[in-house]
Amino acid sequence: MSYGVPAPDTGSQQIPVCPRHPDRVSYVRCQRCGRPACAQCQRPAAVGFQCVDCVREQAATAPVRKNAFGGVARGSVPVATYTIIGLCVVVFLLQLVVPGLTRSLLYAPVFTAGLEGAVPAQPWRMLTAAFLHSQGSFLHIAFNMYALYILGKVLEPAMGIARFTGLYLIAALGGSVGVLLLSPNPLQGVVGASGAVFGLFGALFIVQRKRGGDVRQIVVLIAINAVLGFVVPGIAWEAHLGGMLTGAACAAIIAYAPRGRRQAVVQWSGLSGVVAVLGLLTFAGVVLLPAQVY
Repeated sequence: MSYGVPAPDTGSQQIPVCPRHPDRVSYVRCQRCGRPACAQCQRPAAVGFQCVDCVREQAATAPVRKNAFGGVARGSVPVATYTIIGLCVVVFLLQLVVPGLTRSLLYAPVFTAGLEGAVPAQPWRMLTAAFLHSQGSFLHIAFNMYALYILGKVLEPAMGIARFTGLYLIAALGGSVGVLLLSPNPLQGVVGASGAVFGLFGALFIVQRKRGGDVRQIVVLIAINAVLGFVVPGIAWEAHLGGMLTGAACAAIIAYAPRGRRQAVVQWSGLSGVVAVLGLLTFAGVVLLPAQVY
């Protein structure tokens, strides 16, 4: 009788392949689910690797950290602030090289409803003007961007990107509404982020009061800038006032909204209400524009 060596059963062991890429062999397995993962689907873990599906599942189920006023905490880097500054700087550079850009985007009350037969209605200028700055002086954009940087570093981490951005844009709109209602010359164009920046000043005052902090320095800064608006020619104090009141109203809604599941609903509903009020004031401003403009 002869004894032979049995042949290996190659069919009893399947070659491991990546579930997401079946054409790729992988002997590296996910430390969480144990499935093979190719190099493209591997993600470094505390020990070994995890597959991309497990990483996504863990991220989806991980608790979301909230900041002081219910926004998503994304670290201390003010992403929205830097983005707005970048947009303003890019637009300013374009103003220097693109003829007619400033004229096509600045705001004057007459553009809200238009001038029949002469000027079409262009209400979007109420926002676009906030990204323009005077071409005659670098101090205009330099001061506004510095103030935005200082205020944004404080307010954005406390509110979150979405709430901070919403407040800024609504305050910019409020500044234009202030010009519409208070400017003695409906044909006078205005540019600058000052209205939105003053909205941040008003917001910082509310936030500091909510936190129980000292607001005296903020009041002094607001007072100094308010005086400059009346003393220095060419400054639209109407935009400053409108932006500051609007920013304070938005911040009060964000800061004093009751905590809990309905906090975000109350905040965004309140901000929508502010926009609605600005819309009503805009309608009233159009109705009250001097008759000679038309």
